[in-house]
Amino acid sequence: MKQKILTRTVIILSLVSLFTDIASEMLYPILPMYLASVGFSAPLIGLLEGLAEAVAGFSKGYFGRQSDLRKQRTPFVRTGYTLSAVAKPLMAVWTAPLWVFSARTMDRLGKGIRTGARDAILSAEATPGTKARVFGFHRSLDTLGAVIGPLAALLFLQAFPAQYRSLFLWSAIPGLCAAACIMLIKERSDGKERPDTRPNRFFDFLRYWPAAPAPYRALVRGLLLFALINSSDIFLLMMAKHRGLSDAATIGVYVFYNTIYAFASYPAGKLADGFGLRKMYVTGLFLFGVAYGMMAMTASFAGFFSAFFIYGLYAAANESVAKAWITNICPKEEAATAIGFYTGIQSVAALLASTIAGIIWYLWTPSAVLGASALGALLLVCYFIFFVPSGESHARA
Repeated sequence: MKQKILTRTVIILSLVSLFTDIASEMLYPILPMYLASVGFSAPLIGLLEGLAEAVAGFSKGYFGRQSDLRKQRTPFVRTGYTLSAVAKPLMAVWTAPLWVFSARTMDRLGKGIRTGARDAILSAEATPGTKARVFGFHRSLDTLGAVIGPLAALLFLQAFPAQYRSLFLWSAIPGLCAAACIMLIKERSDGKERPDTRPNRFFDFLRYWPAAPAPYRALVRGLLLFALINSSDIFLLMMAKHRGLSDAATIGVYVFYNTIYAFASYPAGKLADGFGLRKMYVTGLFLFGVAYGMMAMTASFAGFFSAFFIYGLYAAANESVAKAWITNICPKEEAATAIGFYTGIQSVAALLASTIAGIIWYLWTPSAVLGASALGALLLVCYFIFFVPSGESHARA
C-alpha cells in the first residue's frame, strides 16, 4: 500500500503556518512606519529588531533540545504559535518603548519555542524519501502567507490610511485561526519513551555540535557559511529602489518573488526526493548566485523581474531541502536539537551577514554587496559537492 505523503498532521501544521505568516506579513512592511509613528528612532528600531531576532535565534536551540529531552513536541508547538498570536496585537495596546519591545520579543520567542519541535513533527510524518516534499508543502503554504499578508495590509491601508494600530489589532484574526488549528494536532507517541531528566541550561544546545554525527557537522558548516553571505532581502529591495524602480514596482517584484517561492516549493521538494537532496541544494545555490549577479548589474524592471523569478526558484530549492537533509542524517530522537542548533546559529549568522552587507554598501557600492554574495555562493557549490555527504542514505531510525 502506497504511503500517504501529505498526512493530516502535515496539512494542519501547514495551515497553521499559513495563518501565522499572514498575520506576520500584514505587519512586517508597516512595522518601521508604525514604530516611527509612536516615537522610535531609527537606531532604536534597529536595536529592537536585532535583540528580538537574537532572542528568537538562541531560543530555537534551547527549546529544540528541551523538546528532545522531554520526548514531547505538541506542547512546544502550541505554546509557540499561541504566544506569537497574542503578542502581535499587544504591540498596539500601549506605545511605551519597553512595552513594544516586550511584545515584539514575545512574538519572536514564540517562533523560537515552536521551530525545532514543529520541524521534528514534520520529519516524523515522512520517510527519508518523502521529506523534501513534506517540508516543501509546509514551506509553500507558509510562503503563501507572505503573499496574502502584504496584499491584505495594502488593501486595508488604502481604505484606512495610516491606521497602523488598527491593522495590528486585525492581525489577531489570522493569528487566532492558527492557534485554533494547532489544537487539532495530537502527539504521536507509543508511551514507552521516558523523559530525559538531564538539566537543560539556555546554552546547553551548543554542546550538540561536538557530539553530532560527522555528516551533520559537514552539512551545517556549509549551511552556516551560506548564511553569512545571505543578507536580508531588504538589500535586494534597496537595490531595486537604488536602480530607479518605483515603490509600486519594488513591492510588486517582492510579491512576485514570494508567489514563485510559494508555488515552486512543493514541486522542488518532489524533484529533490527523486533527484537527490544535495543535487537540488547545489542547484539552488547556483540559482542564488545567478539571481544576485543579475541584480548587481541590471537597472530595468524586466531585469529585476527576471532576477526575482530566479530568486524565487532558489528559495524553493534550498529552504525545505536543508531541513529535510538535516533530519535525514541525524537520529530522529535528536531532530529538534539538530534543527534548533542550526536555525539558532543561522539567526546569528544572518544578523552578521546583514551588518556586514550594510558596511560594504556604505563603504563601497551596492553592487559590491550583491556581487560578493553571488561569488561566495558559487564557491560554496564546490564545498557541497566535494565535502558534504549526499543525505540520501544516512538516516537512522
